[in-house]
Amino acid sequence: MVLGQRQNGNAGGAAHIVWDWNGTLLHDIHAVIDATNAAFGELGLPPITLERYRELYCVPVPKFYERLLGRAPSGSEWQVMDETFHRHYWQCAAGAGLAEGAAELLAARQAAGHTQSLCSLAPHDRLVPLLREHGIADRFTRVDGAAGGNGGGHSGKAEQMVRHLAALEGVPPERTVVIGDAVDDALAAAHAGARAVLFTGGSHSRASLEVAGVPVVDTLREAVETAERISAAGSASAAGGADPVG
Repeated sequence: MVLGQRQNGNAGGAAHIVWDWNGTLLHDIHAVIDATNAAFGELGLPPITLERYRELYCVPVPKFYERLLGRAPSGSEWQVMDETFHRHYWQCAAGAGLAEGAAELLAARQAAGHTQSLCSLAPHDRLVPLLREHGIADRFTRVDGAAGGNGGGHSGKAEQMVRHLAALEGVPPERTVVIGDAVDDALAAAHAGARAVLFTGGSHSRASLEVAGVPVVDTLREAVETAERISAAGSASAAGGADPVG
């Protein structure tokens, strides 16, 4: 879905950034923890701390629950936990704000003529109103959320990223950088032929993010600066006929 003003190319050959939403632009980790603990409570599990969550969290999500339970959740347990998580998450997320500096970075990039888009597994019909509520809907050349239900599930991120990049106009892959907060964002980027930078403000610890083999940063400003360096290096390599590095 296209939102905001269509821009043709980037001023000065800057990177095209594909933003993740949950845990990246939206600072919702505490809503995630509250919803996770509500789901755990349905099975009589003790609450989990933010630090423990970031240490153990992985996808697919049933594998995360298996780490906590010591066994795979049954079908009925998974159904209860999944329903409980999403019900509580959307209640808690109503009070979540944007990550520090996100609104200013988005505005500055748009004002400079640099393109950016958003690809998320949040349900599209919930995502778009949230972007408007936060006043950033017109910052993106394209917005793609998941169709229907509670979202597409982490297993669908790679395929969604391929579709998202294919729908962008005039965006060369060597200048495309995904900024997200989870290893699956880096995997999705690689699957689609793009690069990635991972941000420590979301669901994963720094140590777990570093296994992806891409740059890991602590602020969104650092993420944008790193994306620009990656883009410049990729374009230089492409122009020289060599494989991009980084």
